[in-house]
Amino acid sequence: MRKFVSGNLNYSSWSIRALLMVRYLGLEVEEEIVPLDFPDTTARLAEISPTRKVPLLIWDDESIWDSLAIIEWLNDRYPEAGVWPVEPKARAKARAISAEMHSGFPTLRRECPMDIRSRHVRPEMSEALANDVLRVDEIWSSALEASGGPYLFGEWSAADAVYAPVVTRFLTYDLPRSTTSQAYMVAVMSHPLMVELAGQATAEPWWIKYDKNGRSAGFRPSEDS
Repeated sequence: MRKFVSGNLNYSSWSIRALLMVRYLGLEVEEEIVPLDFPDTTARLAEISPTRKVPLLIWDDESIWDSLAIIEWLNDRYPEAGVWPVEPKARAKARAISAEMHSGFPTLRRECPMDIRSRHVRPEMSEALANDVLRVDEIWSSALEASGGPYLFGEWSAADAVYAPVVTRFLTYDLPRSTTSQAYMVAVMSHPLMVELAGQATAEPWWIKYDKNGRSAGFRPSEDS
């Protein structure tokens, strides 16, 4: 069995990071979505995922979880496919900024949860949020200045997949950015992988809401109702 298990494409930033690279390589895998925050979500994930979380790549007798671990598995299995930049210094920087996103930016994550298909009012720009936003802009601008774009290291790579959910956050909440970052955001959202994914996210039947009581989920009204 070869399967990629994700959460909602509209909301699960960790899922789409790895999924974008699975699709980039054109791997023939079954894609399964386990909608998040429903009463049976944890039980469903417990049946297939050792962490009860997404994403999960099942490849024959292997199970690989965590977005960066899946990306590194792809790189090991397909070393000539361009998962990471070819040039060693660029590859090292791509891994470094991807790891920084993987472990950092807590305020940006909390105050601006991913919601690809929606547009929300910009949250109050606290010092912590402003610092996260500025750091993202610095990362993008620095990489693009060195590479010449249109993507962080010239050609599309795992670094762009890792930051793609952040691009959608900047759009959803109209976060401040430089003209260089704005051009990068346009390039990312125009990439065929992101055009397809954004369309799928828009069509999903589920919603997730965030409020003082936590997260809740449900089904969007049917067009026929």
